[in-house]
Amino acid sequence: MQTNGNKKIVAAMTDLMFTVKIHEAAKRAGLTVDFVKSDVDVLEKAREQPRLIILDLNCGSVDAVGLILKMKADPELKGIYLIGFLSHVQGELKQAAHVAGCNMVLARSAFSQSIVQILQRHGGVM
Repeated sequence: MQTNGNKKIVAAMTDLMFTVKIHEAAKRAGLTVDFVKSDVDVLEKAREQPRLIILDLNCGSVDAVGLILKMKADPELKGIYLIGFLSHVQGELKQAAHVAGCNMVLARSAFSQSIVQILQRHGGVM
């Protein structure tokens, strides 16, 4: 987990339901969120060293596994904590994300239930 003073996280997704949930949970944890929708934007925001990057592995506008590989290969970005979420039936994608270097991969339902705790932990609240 990042321990720098930056209170920002990045979330790559287009799902409105998760956007709202993450925004509200981040607010409670004292974090701000930059929502992005492309690989280029994720990499650009990652250079700002956010505490956490959340990837919707089902987001069609982001090559999540390719993005994870690029970030973990970059010495400046490899320490950023990555959490991905996806449909519970996508075992192969889950495995690919783990192999690429995603720190945590959760089913959408598990992510939805634990988002507050995850962001509080990364925001230094817990």
